[in-house]
Amino acid sequence: MLVERRSSIASQVTTILAERIRTQTYAPGSRLPSESELAVELGVSRATLRSALSRLAAEGLVLRKQGDGTYVNARLQHIPTTLSGLWDLLGLIERSGRAPSIRVLAQTVRAATEHEMEALALEEDESVFFLRRVLLADDTPAILAENALPLSLLQRPAELCDGQLPINEFIVRYCHTQIAYGIFDIDAILPDSPTQALLRLEDHNPLLRLRQVFYDRQNEPLLCGSSSYNEKLLGLRLVQSWS
Repeated sequence: MLVERRSSIASQVTTILAERIRTQTYAPGSRLPSESELAVELGVSRATLRSALSRLAAEGLVLRKQGDGTYVNARLQHIPTTLSGLWDLLGLIERSGRAPSIRVLAQTVRAATEHEMEALALEEDESVFFLRRVLLADDTPAILAENALPLSLLQRPAELCDGQLPINEFIVRYCHTQIAYGIFDIDAILPDSPTQALLRLEDHNPLLRLRQVFYDRQNEPLLCGSSSYNEKLLGLRLVQSWS
């Protein structure tokens, strides 16, 4: 049996199948094993398997053809990510064909800003753990990421936290919870001089900025922040189902 009973079984199956699609274990355009074969392999019921396939179809990763089976969307070969994976910035770099890495610029405890208090439902006297990092693509600065989370969520002293972890792993390891979903605002900005120098941008080179708030399964805010990246370096092409 491949799945473990930590999150919902359907969620685990969805994650397993999505990873196989991402790594092209199931190639674009190919037909997945039958529902009965996958259910037996993963040790789950066919109802659970159908629920996972429905989630993948809603994300545009697979196409379900009645009487013929489930196929990996052939167009995914030319699309680097889905809307549900938009916040996986390291994965975005990796799928562009470059090696990702993280450089920590700041890792500190400070008072929450007015915006952070509103986004994270904090009181005026509450502090946040703040991370400012640059994500590199083949050693080239590509994304400037800033995140703040309530200091009260940390289950370990702030100075002992590894700021180089991907943000989802950071939350699991140090807050003992998981990100369930995120809400994004996307706009284009002209960077200030320090950001322009940090990301090695030419004059008047705009950045694509993603401002986000992440929530847990109880609908409580976990962290907020922004990610500004050089769209000319990475590009952005998404798939999302309209069903």
